[in-house]
Amino acid sequence: MFDISSIKFDEKGLIPAVAVDACSGRVLMQAYMNREALEKTLATKRAHYYSRSRKSLWRKGETSGHTQEVVSIVSDCDNDCILLRVIQTGAACHTGETSCFFNNRTDFNQIPDAGVLIDTLSAIRERKATPQEGSYTNYLFNKGREKICKKLGEECTEAVIAAMKGNTAELCEESADVLYHLLVLLEECGTDITAVFKVLDERRNKERKRDY
Repeated sequence: MFDISSIKFDEKGLIPAVAVDACSGRVLMQAYMNREALEKTLATKRAHYYSRSRKSLWRKGETSGHTQEVVSIVSDCDNDCILLRVIQTGAACHTGETSCFFNNRTDFNQIPDAGVLIDTLSAIRERKATPQEGSYTNYLFNKGREKICKKLGEECTEAVIAAMKGNTAELCEESADVLYHLLVLLEECGTDITAVFKVLDERRNKERKRDY
């Protein structure tokens, strides 16, 4: 149970709040909350913030429709910062970017995060909703579940062959194909990768004290 009485608001009655994508872990934005904003967020499970410029409460997406459904709220070790895990609808940034953090970027070791899966899923859904001529994704949906399953099986076999050959680069290529076709199959079956994440999380919690 979240204990709001333990939260340390600053001298202006505010606390910084960081929102991250519940599925990918990608940092989306940072804003501020006062006590009322935090209470409304807890009560509605929709992110509410306090605007320091307008000096008023606002609900994320109230004008843009780009809402944040709150999955969990946790405070840091000193209780002077809040982390929200959210399901973001649309872009988190007012500029239209997925995340507010895109300026002055430096990557010392360019490693894409799990958001790549969510972005790929979004692209698959967009193709399904708005078919385009020549689209391989639309070709798979048009052929149906049996074809998608067959392709997934083929890609899994090719990934195994690459592994047995010891070809790491080829294994990565084939693994990407496996993940792509799996995402298409999940969408075809009316579910998505977030349901798979949930199963893995439940298993992790059950097996926390044992090896997989």
